[in-house]
Amino acid sequence: MHAAALRADTDLDVRDPASGKFYLIGGGIASLAAAAFLIRDGHVRGCDITILEALDKPGGSLDGAGTAEGGYVVRGGRMLESKYLCTYDLFSSIPTLDDSKSVAQEIFDWNETIRTSSKSRLVRNGKREDTPAYGLDEKHLLALGRLSIEPEVMLGNSRISDHFDSSFFETNFWLMWCTTFAFQPWHSAVELRRYLLRFAHMSAGFNQLHGIMRTVYNQYDSMVRPLRRWLDDHGVAFRPDTRVTNLLFDETGVEKRVRGIVCETAHQRIELPVGPADKVIVTLGSMTAASSLGAMDRLAALNSTDDTGAWHLWKTIAAGRPEFGHPSVFADHVDASKWLSFTVTLRDPTLFRLIRDLTGNVPGEGGLITFPESSWLASIVLPHHPHFIDQPADVQVLWGYGLRVDEPGDFVGKPMQACTGREILTEMLGHLRVEAESARILEHANCIPCLMPFITSQFLPRSRGDRPAVVPEGWQNLAFTGQFCELPNNVVFTVEYSVRSAQNAVYALLGLDLAAPEVYKGQHAPRIVYKAFSTLRDR
Repeated sequence: MHAAALRADTDLDVRDPASGKFYLIGGGIASLAAAAFLIRDGHVRGCDITILEALDKPGGSLDGAGTAEGGYVVRGGRMLESKYLCTYDLFSSIPTLDDSKSVAQEIFDWNETIRTSSKSRLVRNGKREDTPAYGLDEKHLLALGRLSIEPEVMLGNSRISDHFDSSFFETNFWLMWCTTFAFQPWHSAVELRRYLLRFAHMSAGFNQLHGIMRTVYNQYDSMVRPLRRWLDDHGVAFRPDTRVTNLLFDETGVEKRVRGIVCETAHQRIELPVGPADKVIVTLGSMTAASSLGAMDRLAALNSTDDTGAWHLWKTIAAGRPEFGHPSVFADHVDASKWLSFTVTLRDPTLFRLIRDLTGNVPGEGGLITFPESSWLASIVLPHHPHFIDQPADVQVLWGYGLRVDEPGDFVGKPMQACTGREILTEMLGHLRVEAESARILEHANCIPCLMPFITSQFLPRSRGDRPAVVPEGWQNLAFTGQFCELPNNVVFTVEYSVRSAQNAVYALLGLDLAAPEVYKGQHAPRIVYKAFSTLRDR
């Protein structure tokens, strides 16, 4: 459908204003999606929707910022693939910034133009490995099989390392799996099981990253900006720099309800009344809360304070209310959930040329490149350019991250989280074996590290009930969205999870006779299961 038509159809059959106001707490993709579903499917007026966000702009973890002069920063991009049914359902209704097509159509068209096909998923000793073998033996395959069929209730809060011996974590399969999805051995076995089943259809070609999709630009420019513009056009009120510290409740009736929202701005404390017909949607927690940026000659400090207030709010409202989940399970284990990413802005083409020659891939085609010999277990990716809409033609941007941030580097001898941007880039150049050109590259580079203490908190071992339902039992006007509510069969650390939670929340709160698309279950297709097993066994 053409973009003009996409805008027009949401103006039809507008909901009765007497049906109340909608307050969305948090300005990440979950809240933005919820606002869009309220308008598109619930026929709510945009002026009846308010988004409260502690930061100065929307997008949450789907961010992208900076300039060519000061350096660009992307804390991290989420992987996309063709079976993100809720995400594409949403973005089929959102026009691109140039109004030429929908965002969903742009993503599919773009990935037909440039399909991810890595010729160097692993680089050892400065040499690429084309289609690396998985290295799984029979005991590994049996353990993967057992994990895949074991009911979640039986797995409980066990860790991945409880189900595999140490040799499994040295295989190429694990190296590629953990760096693609950011898993650690101490993460939840339930989450690994969900990933194995959810992405079974991508097993064939996994060692070349086949099936992974990208946006034209970074996800802020390609997804958040068009969605924010669409919401602005429909009159949604966005209140930045507004931190929600508490919710006020009426728990005297048969069905409990939110009666007020306590906010703080730079100048005042506000209590927003929530009327009998009003509804509140809260994004729980935050993967990128307390993120800290370093610089070329400054390390990124490990912050202990969450400036967004997301974790504080969840802990506050969950106290004495077990139906709201248990935030401490996810928020109080920073050493198990932190890692560091870095964004490099380059004003000299030398590094991109050397990596292109090494990998055999042009930027945007190869995807993640992992250095298995790296003590940091570091990876980099060269996106297609421009990666930012305003990026000059003579400037390149690459992104990378490390999973073992406390281990000393192989070339700089310091833990990754104790390194400046210059030291991190020096370490990467060492693994690329480009020492002769390193001085020239460093002279024209700006590497900005970003330390994120909660980035994989949603993967931490958990028990049933630690994540609340989207609509908690016994509550009339409250729903939860984001990475820390429970969506059976779906996988966290994805845009799809946040968007699906938003769709479910809106349909439930409004009592709509609608349902989000079913979670894709390729593991139920015999051909997919056979192909996945054969792929792993043959390697």
